[in-house]
Amino acid sequence: MSGRARRAAVVLAATGAVALAGCSEDPNSVAAQAKSGDQKGFVSGDGSVETIAAADRAEPVTMTGELLDGSAWDIASTRGQVLVLNVWGSWCAPCVAEAPDLQKAWEGQQAKKAPVQFLGIDFREEAERGAAFVRKAGVTYPSLSDEAGVTLLRLQGKAPTTPSTLVLDRQGRIAARVNGPVSTTTLTGLVDDVVAES
Repeated sequence: MSGRARRAAVVLAATGAVALAGCSEDPNSVAAQAKSGDQKGFVSGDGSVETIAAADRAEPVTMTGELLDGSAWDIASTRGQVLVLNVWGSWCAPCVAEAPDLQKAWEGQQAKKAPVQFLGIDFREEAERGAAFVRKAGVTYPSLSDEAGVTLLRLQGKAPTTPSTLVLDRQGRIAARVNGPVSTTTLTGLVDDVVAES
């Protein structure tokens, strides 16, 4: 089995497991696109926002992996801080378009010295390609490499499309998400609300 076929098989299994884009018979689903081999590779959301009351949040997200620079990363290192997770790929036009907004939101949180971390999850592409995009786009927060597409299984079904952005509270629970491209203003507001929680 070729590397591309193996990756497609892993992506199909992962997307089926979390129903990333609904029924696999849908020709527009991520699974169907991966199977077709057309390299389109995404079904973008509409930018809808979901906030989750503290009492209704699920268990903390657990996740480890390798960053694009090859170093190890563990979500446990962010406990006690608000964590923004952004699922992206350089092959995804809406992801490319939203990158400046994410960077601006990250810089804004740093300027305020807020207890906030950002982490990208580079979905379904080689780490070298993702790293090249990050350098070109001027993105300064780290990204995990998720070439196999399995890291999304750790996100409790809350990242059904690419791009997706999640805001985790200080305990590591998903407090908000944006399904599709996000603006600096929207993301900053969501993050500030979670930071303000007691």
